[in-house]
Amino acid sequence: MLRQFLVVARLEHLSRAAEELRVAQPSLSRTIARLEGELGTPLFDRAGRLRLNDAGKLFRGHVERALGELDAGRRAVAEAAGEGFGTVRLASETFLTFTAPLAAYKRAHPEVEVELHQMPAADMARALLAQDVDLCAASQPIHADGLESVRLLDEEVWLATPLDHPLAGRASVTVDELAGQPFIAAHKGHWQRRLLDRLFAARDLTPKIVCEGDEVGSIAELIIAGFGVGLVPGLARRSASVASVAWIAVDSPDCRRTLSLYWGAGSRLSAAARLMRTTIAGWDWGAGEPREG
Repeated sequence: MLRQFLVVARLEHLSRAAEELRVAQPSLSRTIARLEGELGTPLFDRAGRLRLNDAGKLFRGHVERALGELDAGRRAVAEAAGEGFGTVRLASETFLTFTAPLAAYKRAHPEVEVELHQMPAADMARALLAQDVDLCAASQPIHADGLESVRLLDEEVWLATPLDHPLAGRASVTVDELAGQPFIAAHKGHWQRRLLDRLFAARDLTPKIVCEGDEVGSIAELIIAGFGVGLVPGLARRSASVASVAWIAVDSPDCRRTLSLYWGAGSRLSAAARLMRTTIAGWDWGAGEPREG
């Protein structure tokens, strides 16, 4: 019943929820009505489109945490009983940054089942508190109670341009000089896009975005092809395409990113998750390998 409620709450649509759950819509409707009867209050507004109301939002948080604890308990019992080494679930905005440490982790612990979830930073706090994932990596702050974090990396973010671009020979450029430049940007909510918007807003400017997408890895390729310029983290300068673009410093102390790893403060991480946390937190991002000692 509770898991069915969460699906209806997420979709706010009975027929789509019934399809996802593979149950008959009348049966699902009766289940939700029975739950509301037990609680003594409606969880959804039904005037027009189905909408989760304030009581429903409050209840959803408790249900997510309760089911998260139940799942965590099952994993803990399985681990204690020796049924496998465990599972670790990592969420990140992009996994391009983590290819090397994840590969090292898998080589060291081939018996661990690793689940990777691509997720916007805005959804990470709820996923951690509900224990849908064990660890989250984000390049922007996650503001929520009940989370712990460790800073992994603080680095400069550069302007990347085609090699034949008029700015290509410059050592640095101001934000004002970038007004009117065609930008290849990530979608709204991604840290690169938020940084771009924030830099321009501080100068009362709006960036000219000619391409906006979810495929962050394609930004460099589109820049190389001459479609525009873009903000690219310093870590990307190690990639094979480094010689195909010009790297220019942006004259702003705010043009940086801080990569952090988050987990639930009260959650009991599996041995596999604790090992991954240690691997990622101990990674030497400058050398591209684990830190010695």
